[in-house]
Amino acid sequence: MIKSLMLRELTYLWRDRGLRRILLLGSLVGLVLFYATYSAQVLRDIPTAVVDLDRSAASRELVQKLGQAENLKLVAFPGSYQEAQELLKRGQVIVAVVIPEHYGKNVALGRQTNVYMAIDGSNEIYATNATTAALTVAGTISANAGVKALLSRGFDPQQARDAYLGVDIREEPWFNPTLNYAYFLVLALILNVWQQCCTLAAATNIIGETGRPSWLQFKLAGTSKWTLFVSKSVVHICVFMLMILPIYFICFGLLDIPLNCNWAVFLLFTLLFAVALHSVGTLASSFARNAVDSTRFGMIIALPSFIISGYTWPLEAMPASIQHAAKLLPQTWFFQGLNYFTFKNPGWPFMRQYFLALGVIALICYSAAALITSRK
Repeated sequence: MIKSLMLRELTYLWRDRGLRRILLLGSLVGLVLFYATYSAQVLRDIPTAVVDLDRSAASRELVQKLGQAENLKLVAFPGSYQEAQELLKRGQVIVAVVIPEHYGKNVALGRQTNVYMAIDGSNEIYATNATTAALTVAGTISANAGVKALLSRGFDPQQARDAYLGVDIREEPWFNPTLNYAYFLVLALILNVWQQCCTLAAATNIIGETGRPSWLQFKLAGTSKWTLFVSKSVVHICVFMLMILPIYFICFGLLDIPLNCNWAVFLLFTLLFAVALHSVGTLASSFARNAVDSTRFGMIIALPSFIISGYTWPLEAMPASIQHAAKLLPQTWFFQGLNYFTFKNPGWPFMRQYFLALGVIALICYSAAALITSRK
């Protein structure tokens, strides 16, 4: 009896083509996706700004060596500390190195001098790699320059190495000064669970109704598709927002996770994400053959979306194909925006692109779902 039941279940699993593909290919596809995402292993071309207030031969040498560093990429040369601060806040650079006035003179005289290095601490991965790269380059090059200066003044090599005090690199993580991993990851992880649940629920929006006997009753009663699905969608989105409120209360109120923006703006951003997320689930529901298929589609979309969103591993370090695919998902824009809102709050002129992206995704997905459903 048990053997017969086992053979029966195996037969059912094999006959279900969708489930068969997930079981046979799901793990392999996930492996390829995750390997491609993290294939860089080490972050390279970390966007770096250099403020050279000295403009001496020694400071230019330091800038040149920073530019030659394997993991750093000089993308900006602001004229002041304030300009570099704004670049960090908008996420255009991850590291800002400030070379002080009289740097060259102090190096030539063998005096200890300070080089200030601000690091974007809102992304732990970037912060760790950037600190290692910048300290290695700046410390080594400036020390070598000081030793050369002492040699030119008649010191023997050993005396020069012993006498040189070097350059003190004063590193300061911004936005997350203690590099608290809980601030960086706890909220994002729980929101990832939330978005997965919401996506799976939204994926039943259309097929969950058209697959029921009540669908015929609605048609006979003359209820329009637009009225029915707008009503269902509003309820879904309201439930999504009710789910998130206690999460936000616990995270920001009890766990003291930072939030550096207006509450109303942050909730509006979350609401727009919930709408965009629901639109993606609705689109998946529109071309599913049954409720089981729609749930599978939702799972395929929801599970890897956080990994490729660029939150835990910078989007710029991923292959170009994954970057393009990630930008089609609302999760990418939400989790990227979440990092700015909680740690930086760079202002509306910068953040409106994230609102706009979520709005465009919602409009396209809802429109496509309506078109597909109308033709069924």
